[in-house]
Amino acid sequence: MGAVTYPDLKVVEFVDKNLIPIQLQADSDLAEDFTVRWTPTLVILDPSGKEHSRTVGYIAPEEFVPAMILGIAKMHFDLRQFDSMEQCLEEIIAAYPWSLAAPEAVYYHGVCGYKTTHKAEPLKKAYERIAKEYPHNEWVKRALPYRLL
Repeated sequence: MGAVTYPDLKVVEFVDKNLIPIQLQADSDLAEDFTVRWTPTLVILDPSGKEHSRTVGYIAPEEFVPAMILGIAKMHFDLRQFDSMEQCLEEIIAAYPWSLAAPEAVYYHGVCGYKTTHKAEPLKKAYERIAKEYPHNEWVKRALPYRLL
């Protein structure tokens, strides 16, 4: 990723604005502390250092930003910061609908809607949208029970 993804201007701008990057050697003590067994491994931590998202393997430059936004959204979810989570997910859905992160973002957008309203309709809408826009994606199967709502 050092030769292709990290030098990409959009990646550089996103990292500078949104992340505190730390690059570790795979055999370092910190890598052991975070159970890094393969590189690249990207971990999203909250301010207290708790892990909320992990991505292992190469990420192309065009997929990096939506993947990191999704990781940040998951952190907000775990911290019950649903407004911030929703903003992240809506950014992925609007700006990166073609990305690998988009179907999962639609799924979590439905979950976020349920968590904030306690109504099932956002879950059903999420399933319908994933099934329509990403019919062969694994998130269709994960959202399948919501079709019955």
